Amino acid sequence: MVKLVGNWSDEWLDMSPFVVHFAKDSAKQTAYHNCTSILAARRIEARTRFGSGKNYQASPRSVCFSEIPLHHLSRLADERGPFGIGFRKEFLVARDGGPIMYAYKDTLHAMAISSLVSKAKDDPTNAVWKIAPFVDQPGDYGSTTYFFEWEREWRHVGDFNFHQSDAAFLIIPEELHSAARGFFNEAQSENTGPNYLCPFIDPYWTVDKVKAAFNEAQT
Repeated sequence: MVKLVGNWSDEWLDMSPFVVHFAKDSAKQTAYHNCTSILAARRIEARTRFGSGKNYQASPRSVCFSEIPLHHLSRLADERGPFGIGFRKEFLVARDGGPIMYAYKDTLHAMAISSLVSKAKDDPTNAVWKIAPFVDQPGDYGSTTYFFEWEREWRHVGDFNFHQSDAAFLIIPEELHSAARGFFNEAQSENTGPNYLCPFIDPYWTVDKVKAAFNEAQT
């Protein structure tokens, strides 16, 4: 398995060895219920097209993650809600996921990728669709702007399947940790669902509390 830069130490707090996926509210369910559905199915469904060419039907759907440092998870929680799951970056890379690239609107490289996807808009087998979902084009688009570099986004093309033992941690509000641990233990004992034995992280914790949770899990 590939080894990536980003040791989780006091010298590397600006980087993270993990990526996270936050569940969010939908038209039919809350972020909480969407997260429990992901954890029960052990699958994050790819429902949205991203990247260059995202408006073409040939563009594949993807799952989004973020490598934002764990003591800054509140930035994402404020936008999406306090429930999610984290994996080591190596786990995502081994499944052909990875960090996205930025080709700023109207730059030469942005125009080049736009030309390539335009020529392949009716051909979902074209090799450009292996790249296009990983290339965003930040910029001003009339009455709207698109600047999300702060999310440090990673993506995986297609549904993202995993085993409960693959989870590095779960993102759950601290006041629900005990109840969640009991729920997963009961699911295992009654053979009704997976048990997540990994650490539970509150997205509003400080770096010291996050590290303490990982240290406790290793003892």
